[in-house]
Amino acid sequence: MKVLIGVAIAVIAAIVVPVIALVGIVLLDGDAKAAEKTDGGGGLRGVPAEFRPWILKADAACPEPEMTPALLASQLWSESKFKTTKDEATSEAGAQGPAQFIPGTWATWGRDSDGNGVASPWDIGDAVIAQGRMMCSLLKDAKTSGYGGDPRALALAGYNAGWGAVIEYRGVPPRSFANGETYDYVKEILADIPRFEGPGQLEISGSGTGADALRRAAARAGTPYTWGGGGPSGPSTGFCDGTNGYLNGRCSASVTVGFDCSSLVQYAYWPTTQLPRVASDQYGATSHRAVSRDDLQPGDLLFWSKGGSGSIYHVAMYAGDGNVLHAPRTGRVVELQPLSSAMPERDYYGATRP
Repeated sequence: MKVLIGVAIAVIAAIVVPVIALVGIVLLDGDAKAAEKTDGGGGLRGVPAEFRPWILKADAACPEPEMTPALLASQLWSESKFKTTKDEATSEAGAQGPAQFIPGTWATWGRDSDGNGVASPWDIGDAVIAQGRMMCSLLKDAKTSGYGGDPRALALAGYNAGWGAVIEYRGVPPRSFANGETYDYVKEILADIPRFEGPGQLEISGSGTGADALRRAAARAGTPYTWGGGGPSGPSTGFCDGTNGYLNGRCSASVTVGFDCSSLVQYAYWPTTQLPRVASDQYGATSHRAVSRDDLQPGDLLFWSKGGSGSIYHVAMYAGDGNVLHAPRTGRVVELQPLSSAMPERDYYGATRP
């Protein structure tokens, strides 16, 4: 069954993909605290913001333990690379949308899951929930079939080639079937699952400006780091300045939609508290409310410097339990990390409360 399991500390590995968001943040009574939890199957990372809530919802609706958010994400990546336009997500065989349903299959599994009045394979919510519904049914078939092997592999084969092909071969069709399409499809999806596994939702309790800002920032977890990108209205492409914004020798910032460390903070607090754009100015605007490291609360700002307030180079938000939420650097994403290792300990400068 799907359960939320508390974990102490998790570090999200680097993966540059489109914008991702955390959802399902729960408001509780009591003191403001933050605790990381997993979304079943090890959590979810590396998916666009608009897909994440639907993947989690589809996963939660399926009682089969083999179903995980990362399995659905890996399958969507294989099917469409999370593309949603008709030009990019229509196959030569006529499969449509991010989950690649052919019309006949859509007629069986498609529903108006997003409540917009239309059941469409092009609507992300409709497509992902239908994908989850179909995969859940196929997992049940796999487990009652008596065929050997991983039920996930059998279900994926059924999704790709039809359950009839699985019955015919009493398992995943061999490489000789359909030029190896189904065989490779199953192999690649299972192999890619770990890249989508990661820390899950950041559950933030309490109220107030800091807790609310942390919730807003947490909804952008997984968004790529982009030097100079982002602002009060959300993520955007950035720029390279001769030193920053490059990845593997190329200007990543100019083609990556995301946040840098200070724009994430600015976005989180806007419009309630309209902080300046860069980290050093954010420190200057909030330094009159300095906070000791022993008195940190969710939403407090933490700063790192190479020497004095004029050399501040990084800002993060305290997320509770000794963790921070921040956008670390090019090639990484907005993520939760231990305060002790988020940045060099010797550079820690101090904390403020906006």
